Amino acid sequence: MKKFSTVKCLLSVLSLSALSALAIGPAPQPLAQKETLTIGFVKVGHLAPMLNLEEDLKKFNVEVKRAEFVRYADARTALLSNSVDVSAVGPGDLAIAASQGSKNLIGLTGVASSAKNLVVKKGVVINDWKDIAGKKIGIAPGSAVWFQWAMTLVEKGVPYTSFTPVNIQGGGTAFVQAMKRGDIDAMALWEPFESQVVAEGEAYFAKNMDYSKAKSVGAELGLLAASREALTSKKEAIRRFMWVYLNAEEQMAKNNDLFADAYAKFTGLPLNVTKESSKLIKLGGVLSKEQVQLLADAAFKQGIVQKDVVQEAGALYDDSIAREFKK
Repeated sequence: MKKFSTVKCLLSVLSLSALSALAIGPAPQPLAQKETLTIGFVKVGHLAPMLNLEEDLKKFNVEVKRAEFVRYADARTALLSNSVDVSAVGPGDLAIAASQGSKNLIGLTGVASSAKNLVVKKGVVINDWKDIAGKKIGIAPGSAVWFQWAMTLVEKGVPYTSFTPVNIQGGGTAFVQAMKRGDIDAMALWEPFESQVVAEGEAYFAKNMDYSKAKSVGAELGLLAASREALTSKKEAIRRFMWVYLNAEEQMAKNNDLFADAYAKFTGLPLNVTKESSKLIKLGGVLSKEQVQLLADAAFKQGIVQKDVVQEAGALYDDSIAREFKK
């Protein structure tokens, strides 16, 4: 009963914890000695503020080495093994790391939020939750988007067995190809692939089926994280990375054309696709320690992680650097 009350209370303070409404303060001074950061990334629109990291961090005497990943899960593994210093991962990855007994993954801040509407193949009718009955829906099992989808079904009382889940491995392109082949009727996916397939006339958004609002998961799209080892040995370089990222994020959040252009260059997608996709994404993290704990609680109750790590996962989230740069 005590744990239940604690989790319920967390919901009331989430809105007080978000950083997205705050502005970025003055830049820190360049490092006295050159430092190198290995930065992991995934080519998705909400990470477009990473576009010019090399050029921007060079001004702070920080050299950048990049490591590209197709999935957040791969980036998490790289952080845990110290193969990268900083990377974007999924909001639920702190719970997964904690359940594995690791303390080497430290969450620094969320990155963005957006509505998540089911993407439905043209000619297939899905307008409401009851319409998914008997449909083949593409999912990425274990992904952040899948967790949003699954927990929304739980909270709405919709049986997971009411539809046929089609597990699709790899990046978003595999989902798009599966839909074009007719292998699936709909998909729970992420940008820019959602807007891409809609822009190409192959699908539409089910506007009444936003699955970003599950209280236990929230709308956060990603998490900037560092390995504990890098945060200890390269903290000043990571501080400068954070300022550069947050500053770019703030500028793009104020100017959708700037965001769409950076989005196109970062992902390699046509500008007509990113202009539409960028309208759906609100840059600026909405993640909080409280939401991390709710995620961990839900992951345990649904059997995604095998241990109750609510407190441990929360302890892995430290947004003090981000708060330092917010006025």
